[in-house]
Amino acid sequence: MRWTDFIIPVVVCGILLYGIFHKVNVFDTFIQGAKEGIGVSMGILPALIALMTCVGMLKASGAIDAFTALLEPLVSKLMIPKEVIPLALLRPISGSGALVVFEDILKNYGPDSLIGRVASVLQGSTETTFYTIAVYYSAVKVTKTRHTLGCALTADGVGFIMSAVTVWFFFSFLS
Repeated sequence: MRWTDFIIPVVVCGILLYGIFHKVNVFDTFIQGAKEGIGVSMGILPALIALMTCVGMLKASGAIDAFTALLEPLVSKLMIPKEVIPLALLRPISGSGALVVFEDILKNYGPDSLIGRVASVLQGSTETTFYTIAVYYSAVKVTKTRHTLGCALTADGVGFIMSAVTVWFFFSFLS
Protein backbone atom coordinates (compact mmCIF):
# COMPACT_ATOMS: atom_id res chain seq x y z
CA MET A 1 0.00 0.00 0.00
CA ARG A 2 1.09 3.54 -0.73
CA TRP A 3 0.80 6.45 1.67
CA THR A 4 -1.68 8.11 -0.73
CA ASP A 5 -4.18 5.33 0.02
CA PHE A 6 -4.59 6.83 3.50
CA ILE A 7 -5.27 10.47 2.57
CA ILE A 8 -9.08 10.32 2.61
CA PRO A 9 -9.35 8.26 5.83
CA VAL A 10 -6.89 10.64 7.53
CA VAL A 11 -8.90 13.70 6.40
CA VAL A 12 -12.19 12.15 7.61
CA CYS A 13 -10.63 11.23 10.97
CA GLY A 14 -9.16 14.74 11.20
CA ILE A 15 -12.59 16.29 10.70
CA LEU A 16 -14.12 14.01 13.33
CA LEU A 17 -11.32 14.77 15.81
CA TYR A 18 -11.68 18.51 15.15
CA GLY A 19 -15.41 18.24 15.84
CA ILE A 20 -14.84 16.30 19.07
CA PHE A 21 -12.12 18.69 20.23
CA HIS A 22 -14.26 21.78 19.55
CA LYS A 23 -17.47 20.11 20.82
CA VAL A 24 -19.23 20.33 17.45
CA ASN A 25 -21.97 17.84 16.59
CA VAL A 26 -20.40 16.64 13.35
CA PHE A 27 -23.42 14.64 12.16
CA ASP A 28 -25.90 17.51 12.63
CA THR A 29 -23.48 19.90 10.92
CA PHE A 30 -23.13 17.47 8.02
CA ILE A 31 -26.93 17.16 7.68
CA GLN A 32 -27.32 20.96 7.76
CA GLY A 33 -24.69 21.35 5.03
CA ALA A 34 -26.37 18.68 2.91
CA LYS A 35 -29.71 20.52 3.21
CA GLU A 36 -28.09 23.78 2.12
CA GLY A 37 -26.42 21.98 -0.80
CA ILE A 38 -29.75 20.63 -2.01
CA GLY A 39 -31.21 24.13 -1.82
CA VAL A 40 -28.37 25.55 -3.89
CA SER A 41 -28.76 22.71 -6.41
CA MET A 42 -32.45 23.47 -6.84
CA GLY A 43 -31.65 27.17 -7.28
CA ILE A 44 -29.18 26.59 -10.12
CA LEU A 45 -31.17 23.83 -11.84
CA PRO A 46 -33.08 26.16 -14.22
CA ALA A 47 -29.83 27.74 -15.45
CA LEU A 48 -28.30 24.31 -16.05
CA ILE A 49 -31.35 23.11 -17.99
CA ALA A 50 -31.21 26.25 -20.15
CA LEU A 51 -27.51 25.68 -20.88
CA MET A 52 -28.02 22.03 -21.81
CA THR A 53 -30.90 23.00 -24.10
CA CYS A 54 -28.78 25.65 -25.83
CA VAL A 55 -25.91 23.22 -26.41
CA GLY A 56 -28.29 20.65 -27.88
CA MET A 57 -29.79 23.28 -30.17
CA LEU A 58 -26.35 24.43 -31.35
CA LYS A 59 -25.30 20.90 -32.21
CA ALA A 60 -28.58 19.92 -33.90
CA SER A 61 -28.92 23.12 -35.93
CA GLY A 62 -25.50 22.92 -37.53
CA ALA A 63 -24.50 26.28 -36.03
CA ILE A 64 -21.18 24.85 -34.81
CA ASP A 65 -20.31 23.84 -38.40
CA ALA A 66 -21.36 27.26 -39.72
CA PHE A 67 -19.24 29.10 -37.12
CA THR A 68 -16.32 26.80 -37.89
CA ALA A 69 -16.53 27.63 -41.60
CA LEU A 70 -16.81 31.34 -40.77
CA LEU A 71 -13.76 31.34 -38.48
CA GLU A 72 -11.58 29.05 -40.60
CA PRO A 73 -9.89 31.81 -42.67
CA LEU A 74 -8.98 33.77 -39.53
CA VAL A 75 -7.57 30.85 -37.57
CA SER A 76 -5.58 29.59 -40.55
CA LYS A 77 -3.79 32.98 -40.68
CA LEU A 78 -2.99 32.55 -36.98
CA MET A 79 -1.60 29.07 -37.76
CA ILE A 80 -4.21 27.41 -35.56
CA PRO A 81 -5.47 24.03 -36.80
CA LYS A 82 -9.03 24.40 -38.10
CA GLU A 83 -9.96 21.06 -36.53
CA VAL A 84 -9.88 22.58 -33.02
CA ILE A 85 -12.38 25.37 -33.83
CA PRO A 86 -15.43 23.31 -32.73
CA LEU A 87 -13.66 22.58 -29.43
CA ALA A 88 -12.90 26.28 -28.93
CA LEU A 89 -16.53 27.16 -29.67
CA LEU A 90 -18.06 24.56 -27.37
CA ARG A 91 -15.62 24.80 -24.46
CA PRO A 92 -17.06 28.06 -23.01
CA ILE A 93 -20.59 26.65 -23.26
CA SER A 94 -20.41 23.00 -22.26
CA GLY A 95 -17.70 20.95 -20.63
CA SER A 96 -19.31 17.67 -21.62
CA GLY A 97 -19.94 18.81 -25.20
CA ALA A 98 -16.34 19.98 -25.44
CA LEU A 99 -15.14 16.67 -24.02
CA VAL A 100 -16.98 14.77 -26.77
CA VAL A 101 -15.36 16.96 -29.44
CA PHE A 102 -11.98 16.60 -27.70
CA GLU A 103 -12.23 12.79 -27.66
CA ASP A 104 -13.18 12.83 -31.33
CA ILE A 105 -10.11 14.94 -32.15
CA LEU A 106 -7.84 12.55 -30.25
CA LYS A 107 -9.40 9.52 -31.97
CA ASN A 108 -9.07 11.00 -35.46
CA TYR A 109 -5.68 12.72 -35.20
CA GLY A 110 -3.98 11.13 -32.19
CA PRO A 111 -2.79 12.75 -28.98
CA ASP A 112 0.76 13.30 -30.28
CA SER A 113 -0.26 15.13 -33.44
CA LEU A 114 -0.13 18.91 -33.62
CA ILE A 115 -3.93 19.01 -33.65
CA GLY A 116 -4.18 16.65 -30.66
CA ARG A 117 -1.65 18.66 -28.68
CA VAL A 118 -3.35 22.00 -29.40
CA ALA A 119 -6.70 20.45 -28.43
CA SER A 120 -5.19 19.07 -25.21
CA VAL A 121 -3.72 22.42 -24.17
CA LEU A 122 -6.94 24.20 -25.15
CA GLN A 123 -9.05 21.77 -23.12
CA GLY A 124 -6.87 22.34 -20.07
CA SER A 125 -6.43 26.09 -20.34
CA THR A 126 -9.97 27.33 -20.91
CA GLU A 127 -13.11 27.33 -18.79
CA THR A 128 -16.76 26.44 -19.25
CA THR A 129 -17.56 30.13 -18.96
CA PHE A 130 -21.33 30.15 -19.35
CA TYR A 131 -21.75 27.19 -17.00
CA THR A 132 -19.52 28.78 -14.35
CA ILE A 133 -21.26 32.14 -14.56
CA ALA A 134 -24.69 30.49 -14.45
CA VAL A 135 -23.84 28.32 -11.45
CA TYR A 136 -21.99 30.84 -9.34
CA TYR A 137 -24.15 33.86 -10.03
CA SER A 138 -27.41 31.97 -9.58
CA ALA A 139 -26.10 30.42 -6.35
CA VAL A 140 -25.55 33.88 -4.85
CA LYS A 141 -28.61 35.34 -6.64
CA VAL A 142 -26.72 37.94 -8.70
CA THR A 143 -28.63 38.96 -11.82
CA LYS A 144 -26.32 41.59 -13.34
CA THR A 145 -23.00 40.08 -14.31
CA ARG A 146 -21.57 43.41 -15.55
CA HIS A 147 -18.25 42.76 -17.25
CA THR A 148 -17.88 39.14 -16.20
CA LEU A 149 -18.97 37.59 -19.49
CA GLY A 150 -16.84 39.85 -21.68
CA CYS A 151 -13.74 39.35 -19.56
CA ALA A 152 -14.26 35.60 -19.29
CA LEU A 153 -14.78 35.17 -23.04
CA THR A 154 -11.70 37.30 -23.70
CA ALA A 155 -9.72 34.99 -21.42
CA ASP A 156 -11.11 31.99 -23.32
CA GLY A 157 -10.06 33.58 -26.62
CA VAL A 158 -6.58 34.24 -25.30
CA GLY A 159 -6.45 30.63 -24.05
CA PHE A 160 -7.48 29.42 -27.52
CA ILE A 161 -4.79 31.43 -29.28
CA MET A 162 -2.08 30.76 -26.70
CA SER A 163 -2.75 27.03 -26.74
CA ALA A 164 -1.72 26.95 -30.39
CA VAL A 165 1.21 29.33 -29.84
CA THR A 166 2.47 27.28 -26.90
CA VAL A 167 2.26 24.01 -28.81
CA TRP A 168 3.96 25.54 -31.84
CA PHE A 169 6.71 26.95 -29.62
CA PHE A 170 7.42 23.81 -27.62
CA PHE A 171 6.95 21.20 -30.32
CA SER A 172 8.02 22.98 -33.50
CA PHE A 173 10.50 25.62 -32.48
CA LEU A 174 12.28 23.78 -29.68
CA SER A 175 12.47 20.36 -31.35
